[in-house]
Amino acid sequence: MSSPSTSALETKIFQYIDEHQSDYIKDLKEWVAVESDSVQPDLRKEVMRMVALAADRLVALGAIVNLVNLGSHQLPDGQDLPLPPVILGELVEDPQNPTVCFYGHVDVQPAKKEDGWKTDPYTLTEIDGNLYGRGATDNKGPVLAWINAVETFKALKLAMPVNFKFVIEGMEEAGSLGLEKLLQEEKQCFFSNVDYIVISDSLWLSNKKPALTYGSRGNACFFVEVECGSKDLHSGTFGGIIHEPLMDLIALLDSLVDHTGRIQIPGIYDSVASLTEEERKLYESIEFNLEEHKNNSGVKKFLYGTKEEILLHLWHYPALSIHGIEGAFHEPGIKTVIPAKVIGKFSIRQVPNMDLSVVKQQVVEHLESVFSKRNSPNKLKVSMPLGAKPWLADINDPLYKAARRAIKTVFRAEPDFIRDGSTVPVARMFQTIMRKSVIMLPVGAADDGEHSQNEKISRHNYIEGAKMFAAFFLEISKLHRHLHETSSMETNN
Repeated sequence: MSSPSTSALETKIFQYIDEHQSDYIKDLKEWVAVESDSVQPDLRKEVMRMVALAADRLVALGAIVNLVNLGSHQLPDGQDLPLPPVILGELVEDPQNPTVCFYGHVDVQPAKKEDGWKTDPYTLTEIDGNLYGRGATDNKGPVLAWINAVETFKALKLAMPVNFKFVIEGMEEAGSLGLEKLLQEEKQCFFSNVDYIVISDSLWLSNKKPALTYGSRGNACFFVEVECGSKDLHSGTFGGIIHEPLMDLIALLDSLVDHTGRIQIPGIYDSVASLTEEERKLYESIEFNLEEHKNNSGVKKFLYGTKEEILLHLWHYPALSIHGIEGAFHEPGIKTVIPAKVIGKFSIRQVPNMDLSVVKQQVVEHLESVFSKRNSPNKLKVSMPLGAKPWLADINDPLYKAARRAIKTVFRAEPDFIRDGSTVPVARMFQTIMRKSVIMLPVGAADDGEHSQNEKISRHNYIEGAKMFAAFFLEISKLHRHLHETSSMETNN
């Protein structure tokens, strides 16, 4: 159904998309069936197969496709494992048109039925209008929605409003190994004529209201290792007479955050920007239902009681989370052992203006200070194996205005302008390397459960998402013409 502001061309495009819903769902079913888990080494062949499927789909569109070999990477056990190639695709009809580069990934997080899935995670299953399956929303569904939108123009024999470039990888869930180097190498070649970069790898803040994402937090991951000897010990023989590594580690982890969620590392908040009036007003206008968010998460109570406080602590302030302890006994039952070495794992989601090297130094100094006060003879080692910087865009950029109009056309609602509390390294990567406008244009809703059990995308969002992308292409074309005309007038004057 079209709105009064929908043009005849958009109506024609939207009708075609509606008529081909079953084909689009069949395609998603085929993609979800591929267990393209990039985290598990034994599934690397499936990731390769998934990348090949996506490449074939682009070739069918008429795109020129290059599968770029990234070599291999070494696993912790010393084994070399080949990296899946990155797809660089190009579909150019008119050199005078603007060129939009779309980034997506076709690898997924691990998933097993016994983890708590109601359905087989690799069999796309529709229940009550929702399409359940691993990768449905992160990120196979959005990638297909973009391809379906492009394909619609081809099928209807319509002139392409923009030229397209595609960057599709198979290692996003494992850190996008090799991607940054490739972007650097291709900056003056494949990307030389790119005008705009679009990423659709995030979610709305609401279950129902669309959103545009203009920022994400960074992430600094830490290992804190405590070791007392070369072997585990019997607690009956040694308990009570030695400094136990696990007790040291628990004390260290307990020193990181207080009961209100405030990080206790000295200096960690020093670089956090002051809250501007413009940002405060944005938070006030955002549609955010606390009860809905609780239901999506399955928790009974948040640390904060108002919408504004929740959003501030998701987007504006850093957060520290403890993820697990390696080396400690975690199987069912009891094992009365004192582990010789334990490794605590935690991360800090940092915000703009926070420097990764400074954060690392602050963490190390804090943990060493706490550890020294325990007078423990054990060995302490603190490392930061992974660090990703935050990303922030300008919501007044014309690219965001074009996306806003496309959303209004399709969803008949003004989008919320939101930040993502998680980390999207590719957004910062593209922005830093390409120096072009980058936008995150999500399709999935807040309750889609990315990375979780029962991940899904609603049929509505999957289909309307394709329409939104198609409308976005048209808006980008209009935007580019307007900017070109304005520039010409200024030159003539």
